[in-house]
Amino acid sequence: MLSGVTYRASNLYLLETLNMTSDLSPIVQAKYAAAKTAADMVQDGMKVGLGTGSTAAWLVRCLGDRVRDQGLKIWAVPTSTRTAVLAREVGINVIPLDEAKWLDMTIDGADEIDSELNLIKGGGGAHLQEKIVATASDQMVVIADAGKVVDALGTFPLPVEVLHFGWRTSQMLIEETLVSMDVLGRKTSLRMAGDRPFVTDEGNHVLDLHLNRIGNPRQLALVLNQIPGVVENGLFIDICDRVVIGHGDGRVVVRDITTGTETSSTMDLDEGDNLFSDL
Repeated sequence: MLSGVTYRASNLYLLETLNMTSDLSPIVQAKYAAAKTAADMVQDGMKVGLGTGSTAAWLVRCLGDRVRDQGLKIWAVPTSTRTAVLAREVGINVIPLDEAKWLDMTIDGADEIDSELNLIKGGGGAHLQEKIVATASDQMVVIADAGKVVDALGTFPLPVEVLHFGWRTSQMLIEETLVSMDVLGRKTSLRMAGDRPFVTDEGNHVLDLHLNRIGNPRQLALVLNQIPGVVENGLFIDICDRVVIGHGDGRVVVRDITTGTETSSTMDLDEGDNLFSDL
């Protein structure tokens, strides 16, 4: 039986995806197109990491559709409690990372993607598990709508997960460190969930760094993780192998940084109209 917290998380996550289908805006259609394309990359027998977020929710539903209709057999390692709940509900076999040990592929969303396929992740507060799972995979595939592609990272606030103990001290140390970093802004804020601090699956807090532009993401990622109390930051450097970018008209662009190739195709969006009709 699901705990009260987990049940509510599942309901909210499913409600988010259901709300998507009630108003298929171009951005929602773009997310679906990217997720469906990535879901079709998964092969029978794979061990797959499943990301967290609205685009990842589409992915989970698309994979569940293949499990039900095509007999696809996979083992999935979710990156959050709410993804795990959703995956089980659509019939996907869920196992812990320690059991899987190593994954064939992780598919996840992103909040920002630059030209070198560096990412900002953590809008959903799951970037610690997401980074662990992604780096335990042969390849990481990122799915996103075209609006997530940027010239330089930093417009989206950079999440930094910190221990509850001494989080104000960690925040102060981060702000002092930012003075010497190549960033345009240095404001930091504690992420809230209503009138209470947001708490990750690991029981930690998240500080959001409002940097506007990050001139040297690699340097910043290394420096932040050296600060006492910092558990992990939302910069994903040299982790993503492929990006699948969806557009509102059904066009999908796949860029592979390993091979240096870029391919484009167009999806019939009508096929996704009834994807959630069973809920």
